[in-house]
Amino acid sequence: MSKNYNKLISMENLLSAWQEFRLGKSSRLDVMEFEHNLEDNLFSLHEELKNNSYKHSPYHTFHIYDPKHWIISKATVKDRIVQHLIFKELYNIFDPTFIYHSYSSRLGKGTHLAVQNLAKATRTLSRNYTKPVFALKCDVKKFFASVSHQKLLGIIKRKIKNSQTSFLIEEIITSFPSGGGDKRGLPIGNVTSQIFANIYLNELDQFIKHKLKVKYYFRYADDFVLLSCNQNLLRQQLKEIALFLTNELSLVLHPEKVSIKKYNQGIDFLGYVILPHHIVLRTKTKKRMFKKIKEKKQLWLTGEMTAENYNQTLQSYLGLLKHCNGHELEKIVKRGY
Repeated sequence: MSKNYNKLISMENLLSAWQEFRLGKSSRLDVMEFEHNLEDNLFSLHEELKNNSYKHSPYHTFHIYDPKHWIISKATVKDRIVQHLIFKELYNIFDPTFIYHSYSSRLGKGTHLAVQNLAKATRTLSRNYTKPVFALKCDVKKFFASVSHQKLLGIIKRKIKNSQTSFLIEEIITSFPSGGGDKRGLPIGNVTSQIFANIYLNELDQFIKHKLKVKYYFRYADDFVLLSCNQNLLRQQLKEIALFLTNELSLVLHPEKVSIKKYNQGIDFLGYVILPHHIVLRTKTKKRMFKKIKEKKQLWLTGEMTAENYNQTLQSYLGLLKHCNGHELEKIVKRGY
């Protein structure tokens, strides 16, 4: 067993992975059961990893509607500890190679910074809204379901040379059941799916930045935006991006979610609409917010939710509104809708 792998699966790292995983989940039944025999369970997992006998267990699948339909695949506690272990290892190796304007699942990044920086870039490129600027907005069709296991592993193995670590990563990637001969798909719900997505789409980021030489490019997960003063150039870049995705990553753009618009029509990105001089909440996001507040208020009034929890809901939406011009909406939310 190599020193690198030995360090990765050390009891110290397993305990750290457990503690990270446990945050906010300590009252869940499966977590409490694992914790009841924590020392034995971690030693047993360590032995499996040490002997290369670890096998990922089947997933428990359930559906949520918020408002879109998502199929969530939940792994066992033991498997999720291994996933945290691998997430941390891959994050430390790959994150320094990512472009600055990749915002999903990265420390110090996130949706709000992505929106703020896109708004700043629009202002800069348009010379304070005096020049026409166009935004190419794209979305990958069924991204998580379409990721090729073979291609993802190929990208990872360029940097991970240790065979035992590679084997463990492969065990996680191929643990997700997928139909057909070409193994595809990442489970929504795995912490590793977040870093796998960034590693996979970093190939696209590098192509857009270094081959297409695009200065103003912003990506959050599989949503991305390019800015240019030249509409025809964006059309040409769109063709090249579509070809790259198909040929190199076996992905396709969502035909109904690709658009080229003038910036003053509004750039719809990550729940907000960026307009000259201001940012507003997307209409769908606003409607969903009021619907949720109404539902939570009803639960509070009937005694099914505490006043404290209801107030927490209001505070989370007020936090959302801080990142846009939402003063009037803030007043409505503060009144409790």
